Formats: sequence, C-alpha cells, structure tokens
Amino acid sequence: MSAEPFIALTAPLRESEVGISRTVVDAGYLQAVRLAGGVPLVLSPVLDMEDNEHLLGLAQGLVLTGGEDLDPANYGQSPDGARRVSPQRDALEFRMLEMALAAGIPVVCICRGIQLLNVALGGTLYQDLATHWGDSIAHDSFQEFDQLIHPVRTEGSQRLDEVFETPDFSQNSAHHQGIRDLSPELEPVAWAGDGLIEGVEIKNSGSWVIGVQWHPERLLEDPSGTNRRLFQRFGAEVRRSTPSTG
Repeated sequence: MSAEPFIALTAPLRESEVGISRTVVDAGYLQAVRLAGGVPLVLSPVLDMEDNEHLLGLAQGLVLTGGEDLDPANYGQSPDGARRVSPQRDALEFRMLEMALAAGIPVVCICRGIQLLNVALGGTLYQDLATHWGDSIAHDSFQEFDQLIHPVRTEGSQRLDEVFETPDFSQNSAHHQGIRDLSPELEPVAWAGDGLIEGVEIKNSGSWVIGVQWHPERLLEDPSGTNRRLFQRFGAEVRRSTPSTG
C-alpha cells in the first residue's frame, strides 16, 4: 500500500454540450498534487455532503481550486458584477474548509479559493474589479492562462519565504474578482502592481493555510520556480503534519 498521503481537491460541476453533468478537474491540479507527493482525492458537489466529509476525513491536505464566482450573498451583498455562481459548490467548499481548519491540515487556496477563504473568515470581495477597483492591470486574462501577465510583490511572509525567494516575480492572472475587505484572521503577503492582494496566510494558527490569487498549477515551470516550490512546500507540510503510522 502506498505511503503517500491523500490530498483532497475540490472540483466544479459542469454541464456538457449534450446536457450531461460532469465533475471536471484540470490536469494541472492533479499534477500539482503529485508534485506535492500526494495522491489526489476529488471532492465534488455531485456527491452528498456526507460522502465528501468522509473523503476529506481520509486526506492529510486540501486544495481549494479556481472556478465560479462566489455568491455575494455569502458576504452580505446583492449581485453587482458577480457572474456565474454555484451555491452548491459554495456550500461544499465552506464545509470542507471548516473541517480542514478544525483538523489543522495544510490548505492551499487558489484563485476562487483565496476568495472563499477570505469570505469564510469574515472578509468581502470586489464583485468585478474593472467596475469597482480599476483596470490598470489585466487581471481578467482568461485567454492567456499560461502567460506571465503581471508582477507580484511579496513582503512579510512567515510561511512562504523559501517559496517566494525573491520579493518580485511575475504570474498569470485569470480572475475578475478579488479581495476587498481582508479578514482580520488573514495576513496579506503578496500584492499586484495596482495594490490588489494576491497572497495571504492565516494568522496566529499552528495550521499551514495559504491563499494565492494566481493559478500556480498552470505554471509549474515558471522561470522563478515559485509555483513548483509552493507545492513542494505544501507537500512537506502535509507530511510534517501527518501522524506517523510506523
């Protein structure tokens, strides 16, 4: 039996061209989990909550993936720029994050994931950056997923110093929402050139929980090496926090 730890990752529910519901996981997420030294377990809204809770109970780490906008009702707002939402997925991921935080397992929150982490801990979002923040940076570059779009500046990280290595590097950008009011439980550690928060860490906790606004799984071979180191560090934390059975 493999000694590699299970790492759970969330997946959206998609309707195919012929009307069939499918759970879809981008290959990059699976590759990133393998790079972390883990075995992927896919959590999906198509499963009952109890099934997903059981799967997460088997895992030693969690990845919250990118995807749909959060329903603004989750942070007390009416729709004002939010596009496609999935209350079913919201419910799943809020519950999975709650369980992961209670269990103290490492968590990586990517794009939508960093936004969900912020909202779960009491923060709010810009529903549409171009409308409510500005468009000096093309954050909404969905057609250039695999390109370096804008610089990221880092400062004050307690958990990711060896991941970032340099205070400035470039990343992709495929989001039209972003953190507005930061949760008091989170510490900002990375910013885009326009000041938008791009990276966070959880405060005052023994848990290793971080969020990034870009998509590191799409650029595992980026020149800075940041994204490979991110998942390698995640994997090291997963193994460190996993009780030994030997």
